[in-house]
Amino acid sequence: MKFILALTVGMLAFLLVDTLEEGLELATQSASAFSASALVWLVAITSFLAILAIGRRDGKSPEGKTLASYLALGIGWHNLGEGLAVGTAFAAGEAALGSLLVVGFTLHNITEGIGIAVPLVDARPKFRTFLGLVALAGLPAVIGTWIGAFTFSPHWAAVFLGIGVGAIVQVMVEVGAYLVRTAHRSGSNWLSTVSLIGFSLGLVVMYGTALLVNF
Repeated sequence: MKFILALTVGMLAFLLVDTLEEGLELATQSASAFSASALVWLVAITSFLAILAIGRRDGKSPEGKTLASYLALGIGWHNLGEGLAVGTAFAAGEAALGSLLVVGFTLHNITEGIGIAVPLVDARPKFRTFLGLVALAGLPAVIGTWIGAFTFSPHWAAVFLGIGVGAIVQVMVEVGAYLVRTAHRSGSNWLSTVSLIGFSLGLVVMYGTALLVNF
């Protein structure tokens, strides 16, 4: 379990950097009067604190289905950015590029599904729970494709990705806390060779699947 949780944190760390980089890049394309780069940071911090407060409103960290839902939410915001890229490609008449992006992002997202499933190992969820998680993580990509194809705005796209950054950071905090609690329950140290290998592998897997999109 410790290895899988560390793997999840590693994948989320890659998504965090990728989403932030994309948001700041889009911010440079918007009107300077909006100060979009600063807005990305402000929205990210605000969304992180808001989602963290909601997740811990009962005084404890989320686990099980609740934690899986936050994982799906964070990945969903990241997928919104991927959908924007696909929609923009089709709007520009680059159907081949758009189709290639769809294939690449699909392979990329398969690995993200591992992270969502980890908190559910002991929960024995019903099938509709999985459907809900799939919708939460996947539908933003569809919405992003529509926005990118019909009403793309660099300013608002940067804001949405800023929300995604905050959501991903919140999930990293909660999964990290879950990793620490799990290690303590088993009487082991959360920072170990196993967890470091898992974290590193998470980065490598996400980087490797991201390369498929660029090719």
